[in-house]
Amino acid sequence: MTRAARLTLLWTGLGLVAILGALALAYLKLVPTDGALTERIRAQAEARLGVEVALRSAHLQLWPKAELVIEDASTVQPQPIRIKRLVAQPRLSALFRGQIDLEEVNIDGAVLPQRSLGALRMRPAPQDQGNAVQVAQINFRDTVWITRHGTPLEFEGSMQFGPGWQLREAEVVRPGVRPATRIALTPAGDEHWKVRLQVGGGSADGDIALKAGRNGALVLSGQLTPRNIDVAPALSSFKRNSAVRGKASGRTELSSSGSNIGDLARSLHTRTSFSVDEASLQHIDVDKAIRSFGKDRAGQTALQALTGQMDTQNTPDGMVVRFTGLQAKGETFAARGEATIADRQVNGVMTVDLAGGLIGVPLKISGPLAQPQVTVPASAVAGATAGAVIGTAVLPGIGTAIGAGVGAAIGKLFGGSDTKRPGPVR
Repeated sequence: MTRAARLTLLWTGLGLVAILGALALAYLKLVPTDGALTERIRAQAEARLGVEVALRSAHLQLWPKAELVIEDASTVQPQPIRIKRLVAQPRLSALFRGQIDLEEVNIDGAVLPQRSLGALRMRPAPQDQGNAVQVAQINFRDTVWITRHGTPLEFEGSMQFGPGWQLREAEVVRPGVRPATRIALTPAGDEHWKVRLQVGGGSADGDIALKAGRNGALVLSGQLTPRNIDVAPALSSFKRNSAVRGKASGRTELSSSGSNIGDLARSLHTRTSFSVDEASLQHIDVDKAIRSFGKDRAGQTALQALTGQMDTQNTPDGMVVRFTGLQAKGETFAARGEATIADRQVNGVMTVDLAGGLIGVPLKISGPLAQPQVTVPASAVAGATAGAVIGTAVLPGIGTAIGAGVGAAIGKLFGGSDTKRPGPVR
């Protein structure tokens, strides 16, 4: 080998060493120790969430591929929010610019208690977009949502985002639930999405729009068209029992507003006009009970019609459900009324018409949704007694039948446990 060749090889080797040294220094600068990284993420999470956060470990590697792994993260709350494992894939080009741009985030195992999420004191991200975290896609599985009343609901799915966390597409499913329960959002132009919802063997498709309102607030609006949703399987898919069976159809309007996605969810209002085909009440034959003056009520009640309007309103204390214009018709009776359900308590009024409408008996429904009390107001009893017929002959027997429930007032207005016996008439 000539002297020139040896010098060329030497300088090439020294150049490679210099480059490798520079890369090593850059790597050490970009990749903090696990302990330092864990503490940094924990502190930033606490600053954003407004509660204490515990974090077992965090690790960032750039080779053979860029990957951030977070293990066993949780909030310090009576019911902690937990993430078992989070794996994020940052874009190297963004890292070298000092930015965090995540190509994909995979969450494997999470517990999200609704009460704990509501207790977070979320603080907005810094306005410096150069330091803002960007995420292209989030995938999650083995994720459990704990309702306000302690019911665990399992979910999995994915969400895709554009710049500034703008939602592009999303799909969420209840794994293992049959019939399939899933919702999918797909883009339909600027600030509009198509909604495809499957539940109870039926569908509720439609579209939603999300726009900026006054003072930068977000405004959500939309419409869905429920079709042939089997009421009992639909409630069962969310671990609730139903005293009403049949297939519901109708139209739903959605609306909400707020400064962020969390505010939108917390203020969501829906209004649904519905009718139920092939409707029936379970665990009581109201027609038989009326004919037998309450002596025989075993069986079920086929309804010739069941219609009404249901409004739902999310609040800081949970969802409030209001039924108005509720009407049901059986072989020997008709019922109409309204009710409000909040915090698993029901409060409503209903009138049951018997004998072709010649006898109208008002009812009051109140108490726990699992076992409400159905009572006849004293004023109605007095008025009936003055009429002699109802007070002395008809009301005692029919009152027992009505107390047996009219399915505890039309199946406790669609929900609650279907294994409880309705309360007595008082």
